[in-house]
Amino acid sequence: MPGAKTAVDWLVSVAPDPGACRWEWERNPLGVALLPAGRRWDVLILPGELGRPTLDVLCLIGRPGPVLADFGDSRLGFFVPAGTASRWLGTGVRGAGRGTWIVVPYPGRATGGVRWLVLPDGEGTLTDPAVLELAMHEAAACVLTHGGRKS
Repeated sequence: MPGAKTAVDWLVSVAPDPGACRWEWERNPLGVALLPAGRRWDVLILPGELGRPTLDVLCLIGRPGPVLADFGDSRLGFFVPAGTASRWLGTGVRGAGRGTWIVVPYPGRATGGVRWLVLPDGEGTLTDPAVLELAMHEAAACVLTHGGRKS
């Protein structure tokens, strides 16, 4: 898969020991690693019923940063600039920033739980928090008006 090595390099760069993290991650039968948030990125975690339509809106206006989904899409995690989680005031949105760790699947490898909806590009592209907030408002209005259905 093109870009997977670059994405892995970018992701493991936040680990306390990037080389050891990569070595273990590549050999982990579950295909996941635990990486610290708050160094290069934070993650804003939205409930699936809001996260999916928010991702749809973001994709209409450009390429969002990396996005994770848990098993069953009950929660989506949007990668945003470091420091965002500590300033986020949105109701129902959880933030993972400095001092928290995120379960991250190996790019391009299937796992039984968490998976990438938008892979990291390896260049550090993140979702702009202001754009994410606007997309959330648009998605919430659509969900309320149309019951989540696209018209």
